[in-house]
Amino acid sequence: MKHLLLASLALVTITFAQDMKSNIPYVENGHARHVLDIYAPANAKNLPVVFWIHGGGWQQGDKSDVELKPQWFMDKGFVFVSTNYRLLPEVDMGTLIRDCAKSFAWVQKNIAQHGGDPKRVLVGGHSAGAQLAAILCTDDRYLKEAGADFNALIGSVPVDGDTYDIPAMIETAETRLRVHGMPMPKYGHRLKFGGDPEKHRDFSAVTHVAKGKGIPPFLILHVSNHPDTSIQARRFGAVLTEAGVPTTVFGAKDTDHSKLNDNLGKPGDPATVALSDFVARVLKK
Repeated sequence: MKHLLLASLALVTITFAQDMKSNIPYVENGHARHVLDIYAPANAKNLPVVFWIHGGGWQQGDKSDVELKPQWFMDKGFVFVSTNYRLLPEVDMGTLIRDCAKSFAWVQKNIAQHGGDPKRVLVGGHSAGAQLAAILCTDDRYLKEAGADFNALIGSVPVDGDTYDIPAMIETAETRLRVHGMPMPKYGHRLKFGGDPEKHRDFSAVTHVAKGKGIPPFLILHVSNHPDTSIQARRFGAVLTEAGVPTTVFGAKDTDHSKLNDNLGKPGDPATVALSDFVARVLKK
């Protein structure tokens, strides 16, 4: 029985590897980080697509940090794409966001060759990737500038982000340090997002939420006992709801910032149950 189980696991691993294409350039003669990975079910054709953006504080991280998500989404009938992008401080935040938009545009133009439907794309991301996913799905300028179709968005799943409202996050973090007599960070959110209050507002997803823009439904996942990501999730959710955007805000208990992301796709995981319900709803439309 043990040998049969090991053989079965080996077969699953081989099948999974055959369905993955890695380090595909999305910019011709571009940077080493202008690459993405595609995971597709066998014989995929015209399937909805997940476009995933990794976290890492906009300064580190990699498209390989996907854990269970590719297989889970493939089992749900999706093609899964995970992208890299250039990082701070090598580039500024606007350039970094535009990298993600260019990657998205490449996916729309080429994903049919890998079994995906370019007119049905769900965008998600964790931590810094949550902010990037949220801005791409609310500020339509980035995708339009890259030649992508904003109307192809069917949903967005930002996971435990703390910068949907950047001025609020800066004020919260800096006040906490100031009242406790602690030094300010040398390269905190204030500088990461350009050191200019106007840029802070412009890089905030809440700034760009409005009725009639075609903003897709949102599932905002966050750690329930984390004060910063919780209040940011509630703030963003309230703005979306006020604009008439179908929105679910789900606070996951007994987890942390990393585990919430890593456990997505795990059987019985509460956040995964919320994700499954959300996916079922957006695919019905």
